[in-house]
Amino acid sequence: MPKATPADVNLLLLAGAGVAAGAVNAVIGSGTLLTYPLLLASGLPPVVANGTNSLGIAPGNAFGAWGYRREMAGRGRQVAGMAVLVGVGALVGAVLVIVLPSSVFERIVPWLILGACVLVLVQPWLVGRLRSRGVDPTSLPKSALLPVLVAVGVYAGYFGAAQGIILIAALGALYDADLQRSNAAKNVLQGVSNTAAAIVFVVAGSVDWPAALAIGAGASLGGLLGAPFARRLPDRVLRAIIISVGIIAAVVSIVRR
Repeated sequence: MPKATPADVNLLLLAGAGVAAGAVNAVIGSGTLLTYPLLLASGLPPVVANGTNSLGIAPGNAFGAWGYRREMAGRGRQVAGMAVLVGVGALVGAVLVIVLPSSVFERIVPWLILGACVLVLVQPWLVGRLRSRGVDPTSLPKSALLPVLVAVGVYAGYFGAAQGIILIAALGALYDADLQRSNAAKNVLQGVSNTAAAIVFVVAGSVDWPAALAIGAGASLGGLLGAPFARRLPDRVLRAIIISVGIIAAVVSIVRR
């Protein structure tokens, strides 16, 4: 029986990380923080690691969205419109990776994540206060959400770590205060942003295909396993997990700079 080569072991590690990332993305987001560092450790240049990661985790997003199909009932057209905006933003963000240095953008990533965590934390209190004054933020004109979705798409295409947390914060405030329904929409939007970014990276030749396929296989399984788990979590528990992972993501981003 032939011995496993270092390349084989590396692909197995990437597949395992893909399982974890797919599950984490279905529950909250930030699966990139598991796969991206491993891709860098495998010797891939940062841009290629970013492109490989975007392509690899996209199938897991699709399976996570499928697991949340009940929460999406009757909302397909609305979420499709949001997906177009996120997708356009992700295309722009991925192009920026190819043509611009990342140093300036990376400086603001931790603060974007921390800001999203604060919004997730205060969202129930904020919505309650507004409703006590006769204002329902989720009934505001959907145009209020449009620039946010484009901006998150740009961020997702550029790097994307914790994009799920940022999306949940925005969707919970402006789309649906029910965290599970917002999480369902988030899974769809994550899949669109990662796929759009991956297209740019593939065209630019910034993808390591064996690594992307290994992560994709793992992420698909992780998405299937993670979505049913997330759907059973009470809102308070899911919110606590989102905030905890977001803080970790911000710290990791600061340390990595």
